[in-house]
Amino acid sequence: MRGPKTAAIAHKKPDVEILKKSKAGATKTKKEKASKKNSDAPKRPASAFFVFMEEFRKSYKENYPDVKSVAVVGKAGGEKWKSMSDADKAPYVEKASKRKAEYEKALEAYKKLHGNGGDEKPEESEKSGSEVHEGSGDSGENNSY
Repeated sequence: MRGPKTAAIAHKKPDVEILKKSKAGATKTKKEKASKKNSDAPKRPASAFFVFMEEFRKSYKENYPDVKSVAVVGKAGGEKWKSMSDADKAPYVEKASKRKAEYEKALEAYKKLHGNGGDEKPEESEKSGSEVHEGSGDSGENNSY
């Protein structure tokens, strides 16, 4: 005879199926949200660390040409960044701030050309979150914090 040996195991199987279905539904909504993003919009600028990593990868590849692992290079770069003083990081912070300023100009130009690009936040309702949920409890208690 095939199948679960106890009723407890048979009870757990539908839960697993429900979880799989809910995960698939959640993934679909994430993909839908990602597809709404406009590819014409300017890309966000790199942080100071990633500006540093651009240069670090080049020098690391020259010094260790046999290392092909991205993880090893990333870990070495992270350790080097942590050991650097603020004075050593300053040129990368400056480059990152210049990139951010350029990004903000490009974003403003993009918004003027395309409207707000769908980045508008939905209007807030007149009630706060605690007022909306006050009457939803079964015991009639005030749920505000």
